[in-house]
Amino acid sequence: MSCASRRHDTEHAPVRFRTISAVLAPSQYSLPVFTQTIPPPDITPWIKGNCGIEGVHHFEGPARGPHVVITALMHGNEYAGAYALNALLSQKIRPESGKLSLIFLNLKAFEQFDPQHPTRSRFVDEDMNRLWCPDLLRSGHQSYEINRIRAVAPLITEADRVLDLHSMFWDGPPLLLTGQKQKNINHSRAVASALTSPPWVIQDAPCQSGLRLIDHPHFLSDNTQATACLFETGQHWSTASQELACRAAALFPQICGITSSDQRATPVAANIKAPVAAVTHAVHARTDKFIFIKPFRNCDLIRRQGTLLALDGGEEIRTPYDNCLLVIPNLRPVKNHIALRLARAC
Repeated sequence: MSCASRRHDTEHAPVRFRTISAVLAPSQYSLPVFTQTIPPPDITPWIKGNCGIEGVHHFEGPARGPHVVITALMHGNEYAGAYALNALLSQKIRPESGKLSLIFLNLKAFEQFDPQHPTRSRFVDEDMNRLWCPDLLRSGHQSYEINRIRAVAPLITEADRVLDLHSMFWDGPPLLLTGQKQKNINHSRAVASALTSPPWVIQDAPCQSGLRLIDHPHFLSDNTQATACLFETGQHWSTASQELACRAAALFPQICGITSSDQRATPVAANIKAPVAAVTHAVHARTDKFIFIKPFRNCDLIRRQGTLLALDGGEEIRTPYDNCLLVIPNLRPVKNHIALRLARAC
């Protein structure tokens, strides 16, 4: 079932209420002190690549089949996915049909990772996951990130299935983000349902600040069957995030039909299909005083319509309907950036 008609660009149900709130705003939340339980992986053996593109390994099977792509390191400090590609390459996973491309994206940002300042290596010049617009790629715009996208774009635009591995700054359950087309929901749900504890699959429209990889027109077009999903596997530097990224990456080629189970663990036969929700509102911080009333976590389900979530200057942010799912709340949002998304189950 698609919930595309409930997107946040219409916002029929209000979330903002201008009022003098009776709730005293809490102090701004301190940035968390995370223990980096996993160090950055050594990807040195794979940086050269095998197809003339740095950080890209491409393999073709003996029979025809779909082109499957798995990406990691869209952001240099999100390296759980790099462990997953490291494992696939070390295990010499090869397609029995079709093609398999494994791409380490933002190599330079990852190279600059500093455990003492772990948030500073997200990107070099600009957020790579806001630059996947064909017109922008054809323009004269220059940065390290956009030139890197230009290098790998031919593989992306011929891909049939893409798994883009990410992780989150604030701790919380994993989830899959995907586009509004039903083809994306169906395939993302198959991926999520193959995992031991199926995470939420979240249907979302393109970001207003720029296109993510999953927003590329190749995956949103009715003229192709190509699909893409973004998997937020957990907190950036946690063992659980690393293990889930490795599990999903190992299963993905099999789910896509280019390998058989004898190359890796057989997918879990989940008893319950992954739940699906559609984003209805993207809530931006309009002031530099946006404060949540409590430290909400990703995938918290708020049962009652009108529940107070945050204060943003002179406005209250409240849930617009019952059973409202909070998607990746940022407890320290920057003015004009997204503080959280709100979603409704399909």
